[in-house]
Amino acid sequence: MESKELLVKLHLSAGLSPQAVGRVYTWILEQKRVPCNAELDSLLGLSGTKRELFWRAFTGPKMELWAAQNYACSQVITLFDEDYPKLLRETYAPPNVLFCRGDLALLNDHLLLAVVGARQNSVYAQEVLQVLLPEVVSSGIVTLSGLARGVDSLAHKQTISNGGRTVAVIGSGLDIFYPPQNRLLQQAIARNGLVLSEYGLGIPPRRHHFPARNRIIAGLAETTLVIEARHHSGSLITANLALQENRNVLAVPGSITSPLSVGTNELLLAGAKPVLKAQDIIEEFLNT
Repeated sequence: MESKELLVKLHLSAGLSPQAVGRVYTWILEQKRVPCNAELDSLLGLSGTKRELFWRAFTGPKMELWAAQNYACSQVITLFDEDYPKLLRETYAPPNVLFCRGDLALLNDHLLLAVVGARQNSVYAQEVLQVLLPEVVSSGIVTLSGLARGVDSLAHKQTISNGGRTVAVIGSGLDIFYPPQNRLLQQAIARNGLVLSEYGLGIPPRRHHFPARNRIIAGLAETTLVIEARHHSGSLITANLALQENRNVLAVPGSITSPLSVGTNELLLAGAKPVLKAQDIIEEFLNT
C-alpha cells in the first residue's frame, strides 16, 4: 500500500484521532517507507479488542469500496501532495486529508479572503457585502466561507453574482447538502469555484465538525473579514484561530446597540483592523 492510500484509509477509519493519523504521516516522512502492521499498531496505539476491530474494518470490503468512491467522486489531496494548500500546511493542526470538488488552483495560486459572520444576519450585513465585495472581487481576490446560513451564504452568492470565484469549506461529506436550501449554491460553487471538506462521502454534519471546519477556513486565508458576530459566536472562533496563526483579521464596525455587532466591535477593541470601504481590504493583500 502506498503512503497516500494508507493515509486516506486511516483518515476514513472510525475511532482514529487526527493526531494518531498524523503520527503515521510524520513517521513515514522520517523513515521514508510505509510502516508494517506491528509498527502501525504502535503508532495508532492499538491493542487487544480495539486492534482486532480496527484491522477487520480496515481490510474489509466496505473500506475498500468507500475509499474507491471518495477517489471517484472527488479530488483527494493529502499532506503528502505538493498541491496541498501551502498556508493550511503551515497551521498548527492541518487536516491529514482533504476531499475537493472544483478548481484546486484556487487554494495556492490566488489571494484568499475568508468572509464570516452571523447565521441570522441583519439587513446591515447584506448592505455591507453589497458595498464591499464587488470591488474586492474585481481586484482578483477569491472569497472563502463556510456555506452556512446567513453571512456565509450571502458572501458566496455576492461573489458569484459579481463574476468572482469562491471557495466553500463544509462540515460534512461532499455529497451532503447542509443546510438543505444551499444545494444549488453548493453545486454552483463546485462547478465554478471549489468545495472542500475533511470528511468522507456520506458523513453528515455534526456539531463538533463546525469548529473543525472553522480552523480550515482560518488556515486557508491570508485575511479573515468578520461582517457581523454575536458575543462568543462561531465567527469569533474563526477570527481567533486566524489570529493564532498570525493572519490578518478585519472587522466591520456596527451599531453599539445591535447584538449582532457586539463581536465585531470587540474585535476592533482588541486590535482588528476596521473596514469602512473595499480598499481597506484590498490594501491588506497589497501589503503582503
